[in-house]
Amino acid sequence: MTRFQHVLRVGELRSHYALLSALVERWRPETHTFHLPIGEVTVMLEDVSYILGLQDNGEPVTGRSNNSHQFFVENCITCFGREPGLQDQVLGKVSIPWVRRCIDIEPCDTQESTERYVRAHIFCVLGTVVFPDKSTTSLNSKFLPLLQDFHRISAYSWGKPV
Repeated sequence: MTRFQHVLRVGELRSHYALLSALVERWRPETHTFHLPIGEVTVMLEDVSYILGLQDNGEPVTGRSNNSHQFFVENCITCFGREPGLQDQVLGKVSIPWVRRCIDIEPCDTQESTERYVRAHIFCVLGTVVFPDKSTTSLNSKFLPLLQDFHRISAYSWGKPV
């Protein structure tokens, strides 16, 4: 385990606010590296895998974008137990506020309810952190079929391009 991995363990993020602030100040987006007094440091796939808790070997994350309304609605109902309104979708993407509302109103009083809650969180992480795009208001629905079978989610390789 590298020192970077050790310091950035998920449970310790709050206690290392000063370190995180220093890293943000030293990040150079043009080279995708941190410029530190000891030299340039690149975050590797292993670091991301460790920090986010995503495995980097397994079945590939693949899927086709399907912009049909039926695909969208069926997958939202299967994953979140709710049908989105017309205002909650645009060209195969689901509104982030709608997914967050699903998270907020999920009671988490049964196994199924808890799985829907976790699916919604995973979907937000996939669309905003792991596979972000230029949209800041919606998430690509192509990941929804991968979240349907709750127990297969951990079998996918979320961090390594095929």
